[in-house]
Amino acid sequence: MTLDLSAIRNQFPSLARPAIFFDNPGGTQIAKQSLNRINNYLLKCNANHEGAFATSITSDAILDEAHRAMADFYNAASPEEIIFGNNMTTITFHISRSLSREWKEGDEIVVTRLDHDANVTPWALAAQDQGVKVNWVDFDVEDGTLKLDDLQKALERKPRLVAVGYASNSLGTINPVAKIVKMAHDAGALVYIDAVQYAPHGGIDVQELDCDFLISSSYKFFGPHCGILYGKRELLEKLFAYKVRPAANALPGKLETGTQNHEGIAGVLGAIEYFEWVGKEFGGEHLEGLAEEKYQGRRLELKKAMTVIRAYEFELSRALLSALESIPGLQLYGLTDIRRLDERVATFSFRLKDLPPRLVAEKLAQDGIYVWDGNYYALNVSERLGVEGRGGMVRVGAAHYNTAEEVERLKESLRRISTD
Repeated sequence: MTLDLSAIRNQFPSLARPAIFFDNPGGTQIAKQSLNRINNYLLKCNANHEGAFATSITSDAILDEAHRAMADFYNAASPEEIIFGNNMTTITFHISRSLSREWKEGDEIVVTRLDHDANVTPWALAAQDQGVKVNWVDFDVEDGTLKLDDLQKALERKPRLVAVGYASNSLGTINPVAKIVKMAHDAGALVYIDAVQYAPHGGIDVQELDCDFLISSSYKFFGPHCGILYGKRELLEKLFAYKVRPAANALPGKLETGTQNHEGIAGVLGAIEYFEWVGKEFGGEHLEGLAEEKYQGRRLELKKAMTVIRAYEFELSRALLSALESIPGLQLYGLTDIRRLDERVATFSFRLKDLPPRLVAEKLAQDGIYVWDGNYYALNVSERLGVEGRGGMVRVGAAHYNTAEEVERLKESLRRISTD
């Protein structure tokens, strides 16, 4: 079964406005299930933890269910392995501080030039504080793929940690994270995966990956601004927590410092419920075989949802690639081989002739098409490609609520801009 785009788009109130949202890599529109959860939380059970009264009891139940829902989304072993926080960047700074307490001068870590800076600078600063060396893994500037030979050389130095992205928020490249995890573990390193860009586009299974940590942000997958970390329980339990004295010592509260954004966490639950709806409505009988793999209940519906979303976005990627390559004077970065679309998400960055990317974004906005320009905090990517000093690139990113007609509108607008 394929997606019914009319039914899908009806789940997103913001799509009623006359605009085309190709700014999705920077933040998607919110699903009404998430919006309803936020509103209901604030109106019916807005309270702090562990009170003896009804709103607090109900609030705690919703937050517990949100932990269970994210455990299902990641296919984590238990809800105690799910840590909520403000966003990916804030959580990563927090975890880098805790992990680096165990590092010693002369130790080494590995980061990549393909990553968002939030999976680089927190580790680099922690390394600086502890006298630890940072080794960099480069990417191929021709196709935007990570150089695994560079990674293997870095791993020969027995680093403490490898920080890597699941998918590039700039070039759309999907890294072979399962292979990278095995390589790192064979060298005795922990692995911290930034899945922010990948989470809206494909299924995640932390047990299958065997990663040590994985993180995403729900505003990139149709929910509110909130970050969600997975960590292996044995690692989280021994991890030192920077927290106030009365705070919980048990997971997950041990690492969820301060009063959390309860309404946001409720909204994350709503985003997962949206995916569950997609799985039930459009998963189809041909995906029932997933149950035989090990998935059941909500986890099965989520797996179905991400499978059918991935299949639909594959076609969007094909359409976007064709559209962008048809524009005179457009230089596209990253993977452009149509035979390798399974190695990327529907996120494309480009420059158009000698036009400043900001100007192109402004002209597209005048046509009601929303895109990003600049470096999108993937600073090392734009520097490595030699475009940082020239305004970076224009970024177009599709989500499963985008349509083929919107891709055509984008192509027509870019063609006009190119010929002006």
